Amino acid sequence: MGRPVTKNELVSAAETGFEAMNALIEGLTEKETGTPFDFSGDEKKKEAHWKRDKNVRDILIHLYEWHRLLINWIGVNEKGENKPFLPEPYNWKNYGEMNVMFWEKHQNTSAEEAKKMLTESHAQVMKLAEKFSDEELFTKGVFKWTGGSTLGSYFISCTSSHYNWAVKKLKAHIKNVKTVV
Repeated sequence: MGRPVTKNELVSAAETGFEAMNALIEGLTEKETGTPFDFSGDEKKKEAHWKRDKNVRDILIHLYEWHRLLINWIGVNEKGENKPFLPEPYNWKNYGEMNVMFWEKHQNTSAEEAKKMLTESHAQVMKLAEKFSDEELFTKGVFKWTGGSTLGSYFISCTSSHYNWAVKKLKAHIKNVKTVV
């Protein structure tokens, strides 16, 4: 399926991605769960997140925090506060620092708690998406606070696209664990 262009497609892609990610996590062996992520041997994996996240909890927390960004951003803007998606002092040039801050904030969060938090935030995001029409989600300019993007693009980024990112990372980890003897 291509990038969603309707609310039904957005919700379907998000739910499918969430279920696929959770199925992959549920299927992890004890060894895969217990082995820290290490992608240092793959020079193609240069982005900061390949070094940042060390376990499943870190992925779940990352997704949870991005859900919270979306939920909070929509909430304050609907109240007329006109806030950017990324909270100060972050912007699209330094948001990696924000991701590190999220990672640091949750080093004492258990994997079980992270899973619960993510499940709840996913449900909140899906409920929030339901309240908007196709036009509100996928027409530029409907909400001034979305800038040159659509509201739907933010939902996609925080759900299905992010879930695909998580699946890719989990599969790379599983492959690494299997190749280590």
